[in-house]
Amino acid sequence: MTSKLPHFKAALSEDTADKRIDILRSIQVCGSISQAARRVGVSYKAAWQAVDTLSNLAGVPLLEKVVGGAGGGGARLSKAGESLLLAAQRMEKAKSDAFSKMAFLESDQGPFLALKGLQIRTSMRNQLPSEVKGLRAQGGAVRVALSLSNGLILFALITKESAQLLGLKKGLKVLSLFKATAVRVKTSMHSKEGENVLSAQVTRAPRGEAGGEVAVSLAQELSVVGFVSPGVRLQVGEEVAVCVEESALVIALPD
Repeated sequence: MTSKLPHFKAALSEDTADKRIDILRSIQVCGSISQAARRVGVSYKAAWQAVDTLSNLAGVPLLEKVVGGAGGGGARLSKAGESLLLAAQRMEKAKSDAFSKMAFLESDQGPFLALKGLQIRTSMRNQLPSEVKGLRAQGGAVRVALSLSNGLILFALITKESAQLLGLKKGLKVLSLFKATAVRVKTSMHSKEGENVLSAQVTRAPRGEAGGEVAVSLAQELSVVGFVSPGVRLQVGEEVAVCVEESALVIALPD
């Protein structure tokens, strides 16, 4: 039987600035998922989520269970897991070297953020630079307040484990992502619970009342793409409401 080759490119295309790679490193040192979770500062469940995500992306198991022993068993990295850590170390060094040589971009945050955003390849067309303004537990999840570059506020509802793995905290610079198909453009500001509703201005509209894709501007600064229902006629320059559910928002680390 031919063994599967790991897809390290897929696993490492996810931003390694979160804690998933740190969890793998800690498992290598501690030989235990529970100890690694404590060392990194996340829950046991979050540590398993990190390992499962990376294993899915790599296409091969990254851990091997250790049965028995004085400690009652544990976990160790597979050969693929060890190779993934080595690849991550080399990638992090190369990225650090590249950004240090382009430190002049720090003086102009626009191009610098755009360059960082190129590291994230996704089908989500709406990608907005944001800053975490606050986090609040809501049931078994976390509601994250995100301030956009124009001062508007969005809310995202994510799991506690995702918040831990991303290391979210007040003041952290992130990207707010959401699909165009998750955005409803309406002519009224009526909202429902768990939904972001922002005022916007139409910059591109479908012809007639057939519905379809709409481009809007938030505070004449940020562009968002969404959809309007059939039967609604929009005009360029018209004031509208942009609606996207909090659970549809994805938070990404651009660095």
